Amino acid sequence: MAHKAVEITDANFAEIIKSGTVLVDFWAEWCGPCKMIGPVVEELAGEFEGKAVVGKVNVDENAAISAKFGIRSIPTLLIFKDGEIVDKQIGAVPKAVLSKKLEAQVA
Repeated sequence: MAHKAVEITDANFAEIIKSGTVLVDFWAEWCGPCKMIGPVVEELAGEFEGKAVVGKVNVDENAAISAKFGIRSIPTLLIFKDGEIVDKQIGAVPKAVLSKKLEAQVA
């Protein structure tokens, strides 16, 4: 079975982003582009297993985290390294773009 993206919530966010390199996908059920990028995020979770944590934040259920990072349009993907934002991608993009961004942070 493939590795799945971690569900990130207001409660576990601070703990998760401390764990090295973390890609966080801010999404919502009703968002069309989020549905397009969702499977890509799941694939990246498998490909970067052991190198980076890949997680998803449902903005409707976790308003505090979304507000903290000023998430206004989704999908927004943030890459954290040791708790700090090191990269950001707004909108759905090809998998290669995200893979390259993540690769740059785990190298």
